Amino acid sequence: MNIWAIANQKGGVGKTTTSVSLAGLLAQRGARVLLIDLDPHGSLTAYFGMEPEAPGASVYSLFQAAAEGRVLNPLRVIHPTAFEQISLMPAATALATLDRQLGRQDGMGLVLHRALATLDDQFDAVIIDCPPILGVTLVNALAAADFLLMPVQTEFLALKGLERMLKTLTMVQRSRKTRLDYLIVPTLFDQRTRASRDALQVLRDQYFDQVWAEVIPIDTLFREASRMGKPISWLAPDSRGSHAYAALLNRLPGLLPRHKPGLVVPTVRAAQGVS
Repeated sequence: MNIWAIANQKGGVGKTTTSVSLAGLLAQRGARVLLIDLDPHGSLTAYFGMEPEAPGASVYSLFQAAAEGRVLNPLRVIHPTAFEQISLMPAATALATLDRQLGRQDGMGLVLHRALATLDDQFDAVIIDCPPILGVTLVNALAAADFLLMPVQTEFLALKGLERMLKTLTMVQRSRKTRLDYLIVPTLFDQRTRASRDALQVLRDQYFDQVWAEVIPIDTLFREASRMGKPISWLAPDSRGSHAYAALLNRLPGLLPRHKPGLVVPTVRAAQGVS
């Protein structure tokens, strides 16, 4: 099971779009995918028609159980989506209170790692959509992941979020005692603007081979895919955005199913909310 965290300490850089797009492509290649929403705003949860304010089991339930000394089967907080191969561990707005409630309690940094260790035979890939701030949930994601993707919008303010993220990564790696490999992914690239081109060049000049050689372009079909609650590769497989994420997926590590001619695309079922 491959576990990828999608993180940057700045909002609006394409974390949720990256999570959904990679999940959609993996599902079409036959992989069983688990998406985890650790952001209390719940953008990933809402993408699939669920509400982070709704009552019911969510990723918050794992932290609540750990704080109370209980063991909660993570399958109880995993919900189906409208896509046969994609499951979701939804967010809850209560995640915003974790640092105040549990931040100083021992063992809170490994809650997700322990939960995922019990799911190795259930999924081929886990993609964790992280919040843009340093706290218990981001530390959990970095502790659990075996690879980190850092989407960075190609504009200069976004570069500051990347600097903060790399400092956080250094801190977490000291605790992990193992290296967490990462890839910087330039997103929202607009070839027409000098600002976007200059920001991309700065990324490449400063971070060299840690930056993906290609880019995720601006594509209005990402917005349409979000409106319809579908990964872009399901809505518009020949779009620029879909091709870009397919190229990114091919760059990522792990033994994941590759698309084969004649592979049946997983069925779409009726959306189900959080129970």
